[in-house]
Amino acid sequence: MGGRKKRALLNVDEVVDFFNNITVEKPYLPLLIPLILIFWAIEKWIFSLSNWVPLVLAVWATIQYGNYQRRMVVEDLKKKWNRVILSTSPMTPLEHCEWLNKLLMEIWSNFMNPKLSLRFQSIVEKRLKHRKSRLIEKLELLEFSLGSSPPCLGLHGTRWSTSGDQRVMCLGFDWDTTDISIMLLAKVAKPFGTAKIVINNLHIKGDLLLMPILDGKAILYSFISTPEVRITVAFGSGGSQSLPATELPGVSSWLVKLLTDTLAKTMVEPRRQCFSLPAVDLRKKAVGAIIYVTVISASKLSKSSLRGSPSRRQPSFAVASLQEHFDDKDLQTFVEVELGELTRRTDVRPGSSPQWDSTFNMVLHDNTGTVRFHLYERTPGSVKYDYLSSCEIKMKYVTDDSTTFWAIGPDSGVIARHSEFCGKEVEMVLPFEGVNAGELAVRLVVKEWQFSDGSLSFNNFHASSQPSLNGSSNFLSRTGRKINVTVVEGKDLITKDKCGKCNLYVKLQYGKVSQKTRTTHSFNPIWNQKFDFDEIGGGEYLKIKCCSEEVFGVESIGSARISLEGLVEGSVRDVWIPLEKINSGELRIQIEAVSIDESEESRGSAYPGNGLIELVLVEARDLVAADLRGTSDPYVRVQYGNLKRRTKVMHKTLKPQWHQTLEFPDDGSPLELHVKDHNALLPTSSIGDCVVEYQRLPPNEMADKWIPLQGVKRGEIHVQIMRKVPELQKRTSLDPEPSLTRAHQISSQMKQMMIKLQSLIEDSNLEGISVPLSELETLQDMQEEYMVQLETEQKLLFNKIKELGQEMLNSSPSLSRKSSGS
Repeated sequence: MGGRKKRALLNVDEVVDFFNNITVEKPYLPLLIPLILIFWAIEKWIFSLSNWVPLVLAVWATIQYGNYQRRMVVEDLKKKWNRVILSTSPMTPLEHCEWLNKLLMEIWSNFMNPKLSLRFQSIVEKRLKHRKSRLIEKLELLEFSLGSSPPCLGLHGTRWSTSGDQRVMCLGFDWDTTDISIMLLAKVAKPFGTAKIVINNLHIKGDLLLMPILDGKAILYSFISTPEVRITVAFGSGGSQSLPATELPGVSSWLVKLLTDTLAKTMVEPRRQCFSLPAVDLRKKAVGAIIYVTVISASKLSKSSLRGSPSRRQPSFAVASLQEHFDDKDLQTFVEVELGELTRRTDVRPGSSPQWDSTFNMVLHDNTGTVRFHLYERTPGSVKYDYLSSCEIKMKYVTDDSTTFWAIGPDSGVIARHSEFCGKEVEMVLPFEGVNAGELAVRLVVKEWQFSDGSLSFNNFHASSQPSLNGSSNFLSRTGRKINVTVVEGKDLITKDKCGKCNLYVKLQYGKVSQKTRTTHSFNPIWNQKFDFDEIGGGEYLKIKCCSEEVFGVESIGSARISLEGLVEGSVRDVWIPLEKINSGELRIQIEAVSIDESEESRGSAYPGNGLIELVLVEARDLVAADLRGTSDPYVRVQYGNLKRRTKVMHKTLKPQWHQTLEFPDDGSPLELHVKDHNALLPTSSIGDCVVEYQRLPPNEMADKWIPLQGVKRGEIHVQIMRKVPELQKRTSLDPEPSLTRAHQISSQMKQMMIKLQSLIEDSNLEGISVPLSELETLQDMQEEYMVQLETEQKLLFNKIKELGQEMLNSSPSLSRKSSGS
């Protein structure tokens, strides 16, 4: 019964569909119904028609139903055929797309050109920093506009093809524009000087491939082969652009080579770029990321298939198979992970399926990056490493706060993964380059993204590392804040000293200011040294360099860079920074941004800008010998901000004693000591330098320090330093000598030195000139120091008078009322 009811319902549905279709295709059918009713009334009440009328109606209805069924079958077969064609046919017919070029022409000037110009401008600026011509010493981008002529897409049509499960669109790309405007300011080698290079014509022609991935969330694009590139350049100086580029050979060809190499290395098959199609745009600009890369294992490694392995003779198939089996079993391999200039290396593991499970902390300095994995073989009993093969993963930040990963799959296919949030693990199995060269299993976790506004994007990920700071700065120059950088400690640092000794220090450079830590003698050193920098903008990185003092010079054992972007006052960021250009080693850095007022208060200055720094240069010991006779003529040049002072010269000694006192106004500037070897005729040579830290000293307390000298193998300097609180009575007691008497003494001493110097010149005693010259320079420095001291005392006196007047007003109500009434 149930089956009969079901068939009855199906028949009713078919009848309803049939009449609906008849009504749509035969609009005159509603007119036939009243006509039939008229014929029926005539037959019943007027006269009877013959019996052929019902028969005609039945035949007509049968024909219409048969036509309807035939059309349904044809449409169903067409749909099935289209599905078969799309999934099995290697290529669809060409489809013309004039509409696409017309649409591109409409939206190019106001929408596409501004966005693409900004995007390509940042890419070109980064490329120009690393690629220069021999003819050009310095290159700067002044203007970038792609013009009003868009590229032509698919002039000969577009077609879809299938590669496995991946659908690929192929279309032509032809861009020949004459109104492009790219202006470069070049400092050209002599005798040409400074000039401008204007790119006013660009021609790029090739075939593009578009591959939708991740269910339409992104599109990969690349050229099938290296495209044809032509560039026309105008070259001139100042505002003149009449000099053609051909008169300076190499400029135009260098630009063509630069563009061609960039395209070949980034977006020629099988290397592809990614264009994301996020559902939500959070309008954040990512400038860096912290990524944990885990090399899990490799499989199916075959020495004969890896392209870097040496070729061998194979006498027979059986012998070759047996030899290959033993060779693969004896493989000892490791993987080197590379991200930009940062590299890390796994341990060596044996066999054709090695297991590593090594995790590395990597730093990305952009919103896109490429993680490369290089496979090496270590030959037993040899220090040589043989390169075997490599593979890579590209990653990109998506504006909905997610991350897209893609790589080259088997048979040049596509492997794509999507991480919706930071902290989500992504595992990929990558084929090594080469036929049947093996596979590598890796895991990637984006711990955090950093943005240009200083915010971070991290979620559900816990590790021992703290948030980092990497990216590019967008602050204006001289923001009016101080950056406090503390070099805390290091770990896993390696030097090339075969004796196992190390003399490690860290050099910080921010803008034109350079600072150094003290030297330690441990591979896991602890410094805890704090340095202050004036915050600047313009994309300036804090550059870090870890060095080791060796017998024959200074050896770099790694470097890193940090962008101080978006720092929030009152928040300290504690980060472990991996060192680049080396296989191991990390530094722990603490970074804090403070305002100028907070910076002065942190130094403990009760009267900011009114105090004095008193520096006593006592002595030095164990200095290096700068002269051939095994001694030196040392003196100290002191630099405090823009002020420079120097001590007297101590001749022929490695243990000089100066006992000289210098004073500077306390404005928080770095206090640098440069120990020099004095030469009468030849230029002076450096025998060490150091930085004296005084900002954290309590006021009016003398600190006694032995400071090791940097940049030399040995040497220390003994200093005493005190931050004086500006109290007028104390200063008077400290300096009992009347100002007028001291000024006369300095003036008389300078006159005596001038008379002595004049007599030596008249006697042609050139050897004795050096001593009075150095003493005269010392007296001149003392005079300048005394003038600064007088200005400071004058300022202190005025401040004291002002304070006393304010106290008198506050203590006397009558005076206070008179002053307020007036």
